[in-house]
Amino acid sequence: MGSGEERDSAAAVAFAAHLRTNEHDKRHDAGLPGPHAGGMVPGKACAGARNGKCAEDLAATYLAARGLTLLARNLRCKAGEIDLVCRDGVVLVFVEVRQRTRADFGGALASVAAPKRRKLVRATRFLLHSRPDWRRSIVRFDVVGVQGNPYGSHEIAWIKDAFRAR
Repeated sequence: MGSGEERDSAAAVAFAAHLRTNEHDKRHDAGLPGPHAGGMVPGKACAGARNGKCAEDLAATYLAARGLTLLARNLRCKAGEIDLVCRDGVVLVFVEVRQRTRADFGGALASVAAPKRRKLVRATRFLLHSRPDWRRSIVRFDVVGVQGNPYGSHEIAWIKDAFRAR
């Protein structure tokens, strides 16, 4: 499943740097609170779930338009959850979909940090073990980032082979 060394995609770093705004830094430097300071916003968890589902729908459509075949969605196991499983020719592709409305802290793509990557690899190994028809497949991990409002103005970025399993 990989060369034994986890690597960050140069495209992800460039995209995250491109999306970074200085607005958060200006507020932070001035000692001003962020837009959601003060605790939970009522209904925010439900809105986040709706945005996540919509982002997954957008990602599935985006990948299908580029030739991937969707095999499964939201596969849950005791090791975690895989958002999308697709086939790209002979390659089995496990896709993590991330959505962020704002570009603070690097945006959607930058949110797939090392702990999340390890969790995705564990879940993938568990699923490969439990699905005999997938066991001998070549595996790839992709990340699809939906930046902006998934119901309105947004950008989609797809990083093929975003990271490798150790």
